[in-house]
Formats: sequence, structure tokens, C-alpha cells
Amino acid sequence: MRSPKASLWFAIVVGVLVMAAVVASCNLNTGGSSSSSIELPEGIPPEFKTLFEVYFALEEDHLNRDELDATALSQGAIRGMLDALGDVHASYLDPDFFSAELERFRGSFEGIGAEVSMKDGQVVVVAPIPDTPAERAGIRPGDTILEVNGESTQGLGVFEVVARIRGPEGTSVDLLILHRNDSSPTPITITRGVVKVPTVDLRILTGGLAHLKVQFFGENTSKELEDALERVEQFNSKGLILDLRNNPGGRVDTVVEMTSQFLDSGLVLYQIDGQDKRIDYEVKSGGKAQDISMVVLVNDFSASSSEIMAGALRDHGRAQLIGTTTFGKGSVNIQRALSDGSGIYFTIARWYTPNGTLIEGGGIEPDIVVPSDPEGVEDFQLDKAIEVLQGLVAQHS
Repeated sequence: MRSPKASLWFAIVVGVLVMAAVVASCNLNTGGSSSSSIELPEGIPPEFKTLFEVYFALEEDHLNRDELDATALSQGAIRGMLDALGDVHASYLDPDFFSAELERFRGSFEGIGAEVSMKDGQVVVVAPIPDTPAERAGIRPGDTILEVNGESTQGLGVFEVVARIRGPEGTSVDLLILHRNDSSPTPITITRGVVKVPTVDLRILTGGLAHLKVQFFGENTSKELEDALERVEQFNSKGLILDLRNNPGGRVDTVVEMTSQFLDSGLVLYQIDGQDKRIDYEVKSGGKAQDISMVVLVNDFSASSSEIMAGALRDHGRAQLIGTTTFGKGSVNIQRALSDGSGIYFTIARWYTPNGTLIEGGGIEPDIVVPSDPEGVEDFQLDKAIEVLQGLVAQHS
């Protein structure tokens, strides 16, 4: 593994190469000092020797050689390297943005409260968090974020966009939004606030049914699910609707723990990395809801960990899926801190359901397809879930 110091050096010299590409299009004096004696640090490919040559050339002869900004070159280089990967989830965050991003799974942060992901090369809102500035301002699932404070999001990674949207409570951010199915964009100004992330919401319905909505898979969601299941038992509920609609995902360890509440054994998921190494995530013992009749609600914006949970429950024959095909974000992404306090985010593996369905790109198709109400007035999907669940409860009575 490359050391932090070597990684920073590598980023700087690649940044010089980016600038050199522009310089090379002009008429240059071919003179200058030789760099044939350059020795590369251990582990650096020999193909990068020319990067040193470029740096020395710029340092010696560039018009603004006294003003070369190594930090700017480094940051531009890292973005260029990540872009060259062809990994739609890869992003670079400078030190300030990376520090703010570390708050993402801690239960609260300052911002607008909208989860986003990459889809077809654009930054798309998976879901606004309920009762947040984003939801109150009219942000909807499926919105494409075209600009942040007048700057285009084209070419930016998802976490770069998130970092630009976030900011201190009470400040505002200007977004240019293209609502789903609209032909022209809409400017929206949102005042940031402290966003507390609600993760589990339980409603007891008539007829002995419970509706359990999981908003997000955060640090405390597994414990919240346990508490909710205890309440389901206290109310003697006979059937459970697990609602994963507009759930953008979250921690994989959390989703394994939560899915295990409904299964007795087997796989929750497995992942395969770039070297074809497979890692299995097994069901944890002691699940408290292995016998209750249940169905699962999903939609276009059920993403990542919510797709894992839905796929596992369906593959184990534990629950039917009702709604629309899920988002299709099934990759393992990690954050890596760099030596200057900045960070990068990139894909290291793909997720598969127990039966081998690849989540990334295609998503998971429901067993019962029920489109949402285009007017947003009726909840046809929930109505169908209640109907199906009532039939299951009757069969087991």
C-alpha cells in the first residue's frame, strides 16, 4: 500500500501533468535541463518518470513559475485521477469538506437534509429526509442537482456536491434543480439547519398490522429497530409492513444486523472485489421477528443498504417485495483519509443478494409491481401492501 507521503507526492506530480497537457499545445522552447537521472520512489510505476520531467520544466521555464501552487495542482490532480477511473462514485474532498463529511453517519449534521447519489452521470436526490429544510423547500426524490451556488455540478463527484451543499445552520445555499419529469430547471434557495436523522418510524394500523418505516441505516438504527419490534410484540401485531421506500442506504454492518432480525440463518449478502475475492455476510443469530408475516415496500429510490435488505428477505422467501424497481446502487465504497486532511471516496467491490443478483446498475425488481400515484395524493403501494399482508395473516390464522 502506498504511504501517505508517497500518495501526496504522486498527486502533486500528476497535477503537473494535467497542467502540462495545456502547455504542450503551445510553442515551447525544447531546451532546458536534463532529468534523466531522476529516481522514482519505490512502488511508483516507471511510466511516471515523465511527470518529474514536466514539473522541472514548469519550475524552470513557465511564465508564472514563481506562482505555481502545489496545493491547487495536487487537488486538481487527485480529481483527475479519480475521474480517469470511470468510477461514478469516486470523489475527492478537500480538508474542510472531508472533515464535514465524517459527520454523515453520526445522527445529526448541519445542512439541508437530502441524500443524493450518482445516476446516469448526474447527481440525483434519492430522498429528502423528512421534516428537514430540503423537504420543506420542495426537494423531491428524483430531483437532479444541476448547480450549487451558481456553480455547475457537471464533472463533480457526489460527495463533492454534498460538501458544497452543507454548511452552518442559518446560512443559505442556492440550488438549481431539475424536478423529475419537468423540462426546465427550478432555482431553490434553502436555509440550512441542524438535521437530525430519524431512522425508524413505527405506526400500529388497524386489523393487527404494523407499518415500520426505515429512513436510513445509521449508527443507532439497529437498536431503534429492536425497540420497534418490541412494541410490535407488545401490541400483538400479526403482520408487519417493512417500508424501505426512499431509503438511501447507509452502513453495511447495520443492515446485516437488522436483516438478521427476520432470518434464522444463511447469507444476508456477499461482495466481490476487483481481485474476485468474495466476502460473505452471514445472518446473525437471535433474530426477534423470524415468524411474523411480513411484506416489504420498495421504490425507485430504495438504494444501497435498503436494496441489500430487500434482496435478502426476498431471496430467503421471507417476504414479497411490493412497489417499483429499486435504485441500483450496489457498490462498496470507502473513504480514505490523505495526509493533508483531505480524503477520497471510491469503489472497492460490488454487492450481491444471497441468490447472486447483482444490485449495481439494475436494481431489484419487486414481486408485485405497483406504481406510485403520479399526483402524490394516494399511497397505492401501501394500500396493496396492506391487502397482501391481510391475506398472509389470514392464511396463518
